[in-house]
Amino acid sequence: MKNIHPKKRSAAEVAGRILLISLALSVVFALVRCITAPAELAAGAPYQKVKSDYLLMLLQCSMGLAVMFLPTILSRKWNIVVPGTITVLYYVFLYCAIFLGEVFEFFYLIPHWDTILHAFSGAMLSALGFVLVDILNRDSHVKVSMSPFFVSLFAFCFALAMGAVWEIYEYSFDALLGLNMQKHTTEAGVALVGTAALGDTMQDFIIDALSALAIAVLGFFTNRKKQENLN
Repeated sequence: MKNIHPKKRSAAEVAGRILLISLALSVVFALVRCITAPAELAAGAPYQKVKSDYLLMLLQCSMGLAVMFLPTILSRKWNIVVPGTITVLYYVFLYCAIFLGEVFEFFYLIPHWDTILHAFSGAMLSALGFVLVDILNRDSHVKVSMSPFFVSLFAFCFALAMGAVWEIYEYSFDALLGLNMQKHTTEAGVALVGTAALGDTMQDFIIDALSALAIAVLGFFTNRKKQENLN
């Protein structure tokens, strides 16, 4: 009788399982703390997290659970297969941004954690832009022919557009629910004003742009070399 070995899981599947378990447990934890945490701190009381902090954690973890299935949805509904490497990077980003950043407070504990994540996401989204153009080029039903320059321009603009959508999401929920996703208030509850309040958002945009530009430039020279070799 032949030995039947279970199918070896891919790196994307392993990363997805780790992310799913981490976020699911975090949702339960945040939900419990939303119920038990104080609504606000008493005068002179030592700093501790209040309900709004755990509401933010709950929102972020729930949103993370929802968006982690995007690669699967794209594959099943629109037949857009996101490469395994990009999928793993996507899961790593969600894990670092939500589980480590919000649940374990890396945003406050690790200097420049937010900057690192935006550099990572800008590069990842720019690479995804190249992947999307490649998918369209391979589709016999779509006639797409773009020069290396315009492919790189699309990848750069795609990354910036996704970064802008994220900032709109953060601003909207901060305004609606009184949260602090855009870090307009310090961990101790001190509200920032003027350019200091805008600093986090503008820094995010700038880092997104620089990292996306780096990948776009790299992709341009790579694609141009491939095109020259074909000619």
